[in-house]
Amino acid sequence: MKDYKVLEVKIKDAEEKMNDMAKEGWEVISTDIHIGGMAFTTGGTPMIITFCKEI
Repeated sequence: MKDYKVLEVKIKDAEEKMNDMAKEGWEVISTDIHIGGMAFTTGGTPMIITFCKEI
């Protein structure tokens, strides 16, 4: 069975978050940029990351 988690983080924080989640056994299965009227900047643009791990 698999467990899924979807997180929203700023692009500038995405790499650190993915590495932290990997330490807990989570794998990235999908990423997307959430435009939603935000500017395309690494400081302000939200990124949606979907993680998965075996439980």
